[in-house]
Amino acid sequence: MRPVLIRGLTAAAAASLVAGVGIFAATSASAAAGCRVDYSVNQWSTGFTANVTVTNLGDPISNGWNVTWAFAGNQQVTQGWSATVVQSGANVTATNPSWSTSIGTNSSVNFGFNANYSGTNAAPASFKLNGTACTGATATTPPTTTPTTTPTTTPTTTPTTSPTTAPTGNPGAKVDNPYAGAKGYVNPEWKAKADAETGGSRVSNNPTAVWLDRIAAIAGTSGSSSNGSMGLAAHLDAALAQGAGYIQLVIYNLPGRDCAALASNGELGPTDLPRYKSEYIDPIAAIEANAKYASLRIINVVEIDSLPNLVTNTSGQAGATAMCDTMKANGGYVQGVGYALNKLGAIGNVYNYVDAAHHGWIGWDSNFGPTADIMLQAAQASGSVNNVTGFITNTANYSALQEPWVQPSMTVGGTSVRQSKWVDWNQYTDELTFAQAFRTKLVSIGFNSNIGMLIDTSRNGWGGSARPTAASTSTVVDTYVNASRIDRRIHAGNWCNQSGAGLGERPKAAPATGIDAYVWVKPPGESDGSSSLIPNDEGKGFDQMCDPTYTGNARNGNSMSGALPNAPISGAWFSAQFQQLMANAYPAL
Repeated sequence: MRPVLIRGLTAAAAASLVAGVGIFAATSASAAAGCRVDYSVNQWSTGFTANVTVTNLGDPISNGWNVTWAFAGNQQVTQGWSATVVQSGANVTATNPSWSTSIGTNSSVNFGFNANYSGTNAAPASFKLNGTACTGATATTPPTTTPTTTPTTTPTTTPTTSPTTAPTGNPGAKVDNPYAGAKGYVNPEWKAKADAETGGSRVSNNPTAVWLDRIAAIAGTSGSSSNGSMGLAAHLDAALAQGAGYIQLVIYNLPGRDCAALASNGELGPTDLPRYKSEYIDPIAAIEANAKYASLRIINVVEIDSLPNLVTNTSGQAGATAMCDTMKANGGYVQGVGYALNKLGAIGNVYNYVDAAHHGWIGWDSNFGPTADIMLQAAQASGSVNNVTGFITNTANYSALQEPWVQPSMTVGGTSVRQSKWVDWNQYTDELTFAQAFRTKLVSIGFNSNIGMLIDTSRNGWGGSARPTAASTSTVVDTYVNASRIDRRIHAGNWCNQSGAGLGERPKAAPATGIDAYVWVKPPGESDGSSSLIPNDEGKGFDQMCDPTYTGNARNGNSMSGALPNAPISGAWFSAQFQQLMANAYPAL
């Protein structure tokens, strides 16, 4: 699939290309009205996904809108989102949804659609907004002939600028590192739970992320068993009240979510991409774009545990699942992440970090490069790699930040550390070296050279009495590694409520080369998943990896799960885990 974005073309030029632009002019000589239409396409041999953005440059529209055009070829719309898209012959009309009837001056609306075609996928030659034809600029008198504008050159590679898909809260340039010199938002709902725990006030003032893990979380939910009840706007308002410089949000509701881990499955089925766009991402973008939040750096952690699954848990891999095969085949993950990056990345004070798994998941050469490639596919599906500020590793996971005595280059008794059962030929043994190397790989394949990495250190401290204080003296490689490693998990593939874990490095900006920040994206004390099946209305299932009696599968070397007992559903407060994390914190509290 190749993304195409073309702007500023004349009607004649646009007709011969894959995408084009139209400008609306008012029919009244007294109204200085106009608008811009950006039409972009991701296409393949028999179909395409189109993204249409209308920016109103003139008087406000308040009583509904529609955009009309005619296809030059045999394109047939199959589904639309964020507008009702109806086709009759070659003519298409997109009508506003009930929740978006207005377009203010210098504001934008966005909608999209899927379509089939054969032969040439030529762009519409012109557009109309509310029945008025397109021109090239704001107009005070109606044109009498078809207007012309200076054509631009058709790009032959991925565009280097982001499509304008949402109002920009802050039109200024984004900073290189949104964490630098800024105070982080402390979620008052998480803080209250931490403060209620004995000793919890020692850590409760640290910034943690807010998880938007279902549609209802956007508006807020009362009586929810997980993640709290405040909605997105309420959190943003609270961040302003705190005088915070940044807030962290987890965008986490893809169709067919977490295809290899039942504990964090979501509410949307594998074919619910239109709902994901119109009911989840679009409302989030509308709230984040509110001008009153322009002074706040809004950091989105985009869809954890999604794209790497398409590499490691599809057919031919030990951890393959039918759902992961489905999501790879239907493109829902790539297109969903691409849409989220596009909509959110267009907002001037918003920063997107895409989840990049962790070293114990994709550290092998067979996974490392292919995962980077699929990250690039998703960024290209967004229209531009500029929509990606950086990447995050170890989200909600336990991989140690550094392993001073267990590095892949070491040998023990003449045997490489990589040959140990724990390392299992992995090229990396800790998150810092992995994150830095993965950043280098991402830049080498086309991402911007100034991207930064985040590392979630909320639960990877591994302190307490079990933490080794020196390298083992054993000359047997497995004995040496097991005695010397900081990470005390039974297997590096274990991920649910791990016994013995501790708080890691406290959140801090720019702690190492290429690292934008150490962060607490997974709020300490929030469960990874229930130890047994607990019925709930949040779409969260039961995964055996959260059962402490489970003896494992191919993904964790048929090892015990290492999970704590009596855990609630994912996101719910887990007091025993929180107490353990404080007791085993490193650096110690």
